[in-house]
Amino acid sequence: MKAYGAEFFGTFWLVLGGCGSAVLAAAFPGVGIGLLGVALAFGLTVLTMAYAIGHISGCHLNPAVSIGLWAGGRFPAAKLLPYIVAQVLGAIAAGGVLYLIASGKSGFELAAGFASNGYGAHSPGGYSLTAALVTEVVMTMMFLLIILGATDARAPAGFAPLPIGLGLTLIHLISIPVTNTSVNPARSTGVALYVGDWATSQLWLFWVAPIAGALLGAAVYRVIGSKD
Repeated sequence: MKAYGAEFFGTFWLVLGGCGSAVLAAAFPGVGIGLLGVALAFGLTVLTMAYAIGHISGCHLNPAVSIGLWAGGRFPAAKLLPYIVAQVLGAIAAGGVLYLIASGKSGFELAAGFASNGYGAHSPGGYSLTAALVTEVVMTMMFLLIILGATDARAPAGFAPLPIGLGLTLIHLISIPVTNTSVNPARSTGVALYVGDWATSQLWLFWVAPIAGALLGAAVYRVIGSKD
């Protein structure tokens, strides 16, 4: 139960910190943090939580990561569902807190997107479904490669949070224009449920693509990371 609680609060922090930076600070007049700031915010949430709860739960914060670690032989199947439930609930709770904060400003509208992920007309750069699918699969695959490599017993001890957090930052720098960057079904769900409409109708992609990418990443690392 401590591990599940850690995943709940860790994912809560990821969504509040990452999506919160996008909703509250990205376009703040005069000092908005922009794409670079939002990308860094997501990386910092993972970096800080990896040190805070990594020793408790492993700091997955992401159903795709949990599934990828299971496929890579690093995580037991029996814990998959409870971890995913804790992650999704933490993301939804964070979305609720963010909504309470953001709606306190005059003129706030969920129709602006609320940091939801999308494709086509709801892609920040107008990218197609195919482009969004490829982006999310490839970015999640690379994220899993980074995670599996950085946490390998042969890797330098104690440094894993740094490449993982910086890797997530880089992923956001690449893919925010395409999908607003998911690579995490819980993160996508946590805000989409409050927007409803197009955000929930497109949510399927941000479950399917990250999970497919995570499985690919695990398969690739089993080959290139083999000790044989």
